[in-house]
Amino acid sequence: MMLLILRFAISILAVFVAEYIVPGVTVETLYAGVIVALILGVLNLVIRPILLLLTLPITILTFGLFAFVINALLFWFVASFVEGFAVSGFVAAFLGALIVSLINWAADRLL
Repeated sequence: MMLLILRFAISILAVFVAEYIVPGVTVETLYAGVIVALILGVLNLVIRPILLLLTLPITILTFGLFAFVINALLFWFVASFVEGFAVSGFVAAFLGALIVSLINWAADRLL
């Protein structure tokens, strides 16, 4: 249970790091950051595997790079309905999702 809370806290931190680094990503409040991290976690757990399976041929053709596009689209999708979280375009969504993914991956490796 403690490990789950720690991973969630790292995800929240990753969202704010992405906001700090990427000019087009805006998180207005801590509450918005928590909601974004929660929704991103649920989408990555439930929807992302389905999308990866549906886009498997193009993912294979691009040697797995299309998975980054799926991450960016999910990141951008979350910004479309969470108040206080905005992403200015696809490039900002791509970079923001990349930063969040890298931080979460590094945290998983350390934990």
